[in-house]
Amino acid sequence: MFNHIVMKRAYSDAIPDEWKSMSRVFSALGDEHRQRILLSFDPGEQLNVGQIASLSTLSRSAVSHHLKILREAGVLASEKRGKEVYFWIDRLHLEQALATVLDYVRRSA
Repeated sequence: MFNHIVMKRAYSDAIPDEWKSMSRVFSALGDEHRQRILLSFDPGEQLNVGQIASLSTLSRSAVSHHLKILREAGVLASEKRGKEVYFWIDRLHLEQALATVLDYVRRSA
């Protein structure tokens, strides 16, 4: 005889917005090159594409591609200054994404 698993009704509901945001962060950080890029920032540091590319084995265009993904996910923030775009860790957004996970884990214990 098969045991049927009764799924919570909420499973079929839409994913909450805060979880969508969190999911983008985790997806962006699922790539080792993007993890290395994130870890190349010292606290409070702002770097441009050239500076990040000089620390990497990737081409400048590959670094730019990864930076775009990190920025769109909210892992990094950016600002154009003259001809250069500077990036920094979006600490508030990352804290919110991680807090969403921690809050869920703590409530499920």
